[in-house]
Amino acid sequence: MQSLGILRILGVLLVMFSTTLLPPVVIALIGNDGGLRPFLLAYIATLLAGGALWLPLRRQQRELRVRDGFLIVVLFWTVLAIFGAFPLLLSADLDISMTDALFESMSGLTTTGATVLTGLDTLPPSILYYRQQLQWLGGMGIIVLAVAVMPMLGVGGMQLYRAETPGPMKDAKLTPRITETAKALWYIYLGLTVSCAVAYWAAGMSFFDAVAHAFSTVAIGGFSTHDSSLGFFDSPAVAIIAICFMLISAVNFALHFTVVRGRSPKAYLRDPEVCAFVGFVSVVILVTLTTLFLWGVYAGTGETLIQGIFQVVSMGTTTGFTTTGFHWWPSFLPVMLIIMSAVGGCAGSTAGGMKVIRLVLLYKQGRREINQLIHPNAIFTVKLGNKPVPDHVINAVWGFFALYILSYVGLSIAMSATGADLVTAFSAVTACLNNLGPGLGAVAQNYAGLEPQAKWILTATMLLGRLEIFTLLVLFSPAFWRS
Repeated sequence: MQSLGILRILGVLLVMFSTTLLPPVVIALIGNDGGLRPFLLAYIATLLAGGALWLPLRRQQRELRVRDGFLIVVLFWTVLAIFGAFPLLLSADLDISMTDALFESMSGLTTTGATVLTGLDTLPPSILYYRQQLQWLGGMGIIVLAVAVMPMLGVGGMQLYRAETPGPMKDAKLTPRITETAKALWYIYLGLTVSCAVAYWAAGMSFFDAVAHAFSTVAIGGFSTHDSSLGFFDSPAVAIIAICFMLISAVNFALHFTVVRGRSPKAYLRDPEVCAFVGFVSVVILVTLTTLFLWGVYAGTGETLIQGIFQVVSMGTTTGFTTTGFHWWPSFLPVMLIIMSAVGGCAGSTAGGMKVIRLVLLYKQGRREINQLIHPNAIFTVKLGNKPVPDHVINAVWGFFALYILSYVGLSIAMSATGADLVTAFSAVTACLNNLGPGLGAVAQNYAGLEPQAKWILTATMLLGRLEIFTLLVLFSPAFWRS
């Protein structure tokens, strides 16, 4: 039966995930920080659950269909968040509910960066490391990693890759074999992480903080080991390094691969999505800096430049790091930055949001419709660079945009029904749907004060945003379940 093959792969993925609980075990042992028991119990539970699914079904070798890929991805992200919550739930240092533990786990895996925890500076290193590692694993996607290192997934690997990869053009491969494509993406991802960690270390961070923040920077997650985020370090060098790596990680990793492969770095300049992304961020930076200067928010020019550019890049790439309380900024700036996160980074990056490519295609399609009204008999083609874009991609983009708006409105109303004020409700949904993290109102600092029902809504919202709506909502279609 096809369902047995799905359970087999789910078991394999759980076994893989269980190995990621070993580094926190080692850190807990070295530091004797009291985190050994929760991580060890979580490791055993995850390993046994994965083994119980895989061992009886290990001979079920069946080719996956397209819909099987969607089902596996949704099931695994949901199950992974549940098992990922175990160490947090079992930790005596946190003393949090299942709702809060699942919220924190989902926030980490989806690289949202919204947190219900406070007092991060006093938490055990094993817990702090684990939160950062969750974001790093979720950044590129653990299923993409599985496709890279688990050939036993066989021909079904492409279905999993297509279901999880962000962006409207999911059939593009860097290499003829999907396994090699997944490996290439993870090599780039790992290389950027190591480079970022070394840069942070050289800028004055401790080795632990450098590695931890490299995880969340390259993953565009936003988790930190300190309550005041990167503002804790009060270092222009750290802020500049973060800006650089957030921008790099918000660019399509396939483009990075193309450049690393030996082609000219000019490939970045020839990419229409990268040009649009840089242009959009630059305009918002200009508006932000102008407003900050006019209002005299900061005393010096240097501080204004650092704070303004950092916060725009952090919000625009959906990272969610903070160096200052941007929600206290004057005029329209906080709202503009929150809305900016809806655009997000480039397709194929670790950034959230709708992705720049979709906005570019929507703009070009809008222009085509206007030209069609002026010249009814003319034939206009939407092009990206010099290549025409197939109509089915344009239709998919319009469909995504419509579902995005409907989801946003529906979830915001649901949040308001839990008792949250309008600013909190709309900004929290915006922050979670775009995998941003910080919001406005009651969620400007953290999400601990929300009602449990609101946290469950936002947990589902984070998953919806990470899987880009279609992958999750397709499961609610009756046609999906017809044989």
